[in-house]
Amino acid sequence: MHGTRSSAGRDGGSRARRDEILRLAVTSGLTSVDELSVAFGVTPSTIRRDLAKLTSQGKIARTYGGAMALTAHPEASLRQRAGEAYRAKRSIARWAAGRVRPGETVLLDAGSTVAAVANELRTATDLTVATTGLTTLEVLADVEGIRVECLGGTLRHVSHGFVGPLTEAALEHLTFDRVFLGADGVTAEDGICEAALEQTRLKQLMARRSDDVYVLAHAAKLGRRPFHAWARLPERWTLVTDSSAPESALAPFRERGVTVQVAPDVAGLPPAR
Repeated sequence: MHGTRSSAGRDGGSRARRDEILRLAVTSGLTSVDELSVAFGVTPSTIRRDLAKLTSQGKIARTYGGAMALTAHPEASLRQRAGEAYRAKRSIARWAAGRVRPGETVLLDAGSTVAAVANELRTATDLTVATTGLTTLEVLADVEGIRVECLGGTLRHVSHGFVGPLTEAALEHLTFDRVFLGADGVTAEDGICEAALEQTRLKQLMARRSDDVYVLAHAAKLGRRPFHAWARLPERWTLVTDSSAPESALAPFRERGVTVQVAPDVAGLPPAR
């Protein structure tokens, strides 16, 4: 009898853990094996068994390094995304900021990873930064060495980004040395995935107005399709990701001729894996 109660307790605990994993997948769109392992205090193999069970029940779909819900989920707010994959975003942002040269005019998208690039640029001089991101404006507002151009329009409160005809009209009058774009998901076949068509239309225009195009996406976003709006990318562009991205996730991009850059881990921080 004792063994039966113990088994039932374990089964109940597993069900509760799987229910919570599903809740996270629905609310944030993606769950990482490593992060879930730490959060629940169990081994990665236990989490993989949970994900396999949820997959067999048709509740989630497996992705690189984790899983996403099959049911529709709301777009995560910028506040929610800010704490995700912090080390990976820092690594990506450090590498991206290192591409910028004095005298350039660069375009920064909205989003938490691109805002981290803005933070890395705070020590720059003789630089012009145009942005659709409210967070980037806040980060660079007091930096004397950077001329800041606000591409205002309609503010999307969930992402703290400006979109719409006013933003697009401003872009039509400017060109840029390089643009750094964020993404809710990115695939080799279809480009950048976002929650709304107004976002993807804007990203396509941003890419067209820039000489060099960089898409900043940590490993969990590779191959991800959480929504149904897509931004097509130019023939030549660079994917910048972190060191936890497996080669199986990078191979489709390389096969299509995309330049893939794996950002080294930031010194002084634990590895992004």
